Amino acid sequence: MMDRTRNAVLDKLRAGEVVLGLSVRMVRSGEIAKIAKACGHDWIFIDMEHSPLTLEKAVEISVAALDTGITPIVRVPGHEAFHISRVLDGGAMGVVVPHVNTAEEARRAVDACRYAPLGHRSAMGGYVQLGFESLPIKEASGFMNEHTLLAVMIETPQAVENVEEIAAVPGIDVVYIGSNDLLMEMGMPGQFEHPALEKAARRIIDASLANGKFPGIGGIRGAEMAEKFVRMGSRFLTTHSDLAFMMEAATARAKLLRGAVAKARGK
Repeated sequence: MMDRTRNAVLDKLRAGEVVLGLSVRMVRSGEIAKIAKACGHDWIFIDMEHSPLTLEKAVEISVAALDTGITPIVRVPGHEAFHISRVLDGGAMGVVVPHVNTAEEARRAVDACRYAPLGHRSAMGGYVQLGFESLPIKEASGFMNEHTLLAVMIETPQAVENVEEIAAVPGIDVVYIGSNDLLMEMGMPGQFEHPALEKAARRIIDASLANGKFPGIGGIRGAEMAEKFVRMGSRFLTTHSDLAFMMEAATARAKLLRGAVAKARGK
């Protein structure tokens, strides 16, 4: 066996652990994988929905991540099969599909992500995830099915109403709450403490667990809120984006040095 890459995030989820992802929106090079790993993350959330990242850059970052022990997962910009299959063919170990509102949309995501008999992903050769090892297609596709993570995002009241049917679709690993968009669609943008979000999240998490799926949630930043949703059953979380971390740290450092300058000049 050559250098096959297991999906460390799926391994940890299946072992009952909580996994943390760093959202990548601004960085354009593979160093972000090692940076995320050094900072205590389990996966990188390569965001092609809300960034100008190209397919080539998403694949470049994914390939760089494979040898770091951190799992590259791409949020694709749409439901089209070519968005999903091309990032997976290029080196991603999973995809997050946004705005999944119905079980039919969830099944289409499975079809694009999984090889037969689970789905209808087109077969290929030369997988970077397998270290380019030449394998019989049955063995290669079986390994890829086992180690490719599929997360579907619940981001609207319609999706919440359909979540029991969505979560029941075979081939999905994670049912992921997009709290920002869900709150926006519910007419309460930014109100993360609102009881309506907790009520919706509880329904989504319960449906996920009842169907053997791993619940996740994005947009939750505070420690108390994170603890609440983990206690409810969430296991697949993001910390923040590269942009947000840079802004926070750069602002704090500039403020610190402005204060030092002011003291030095007697002001």
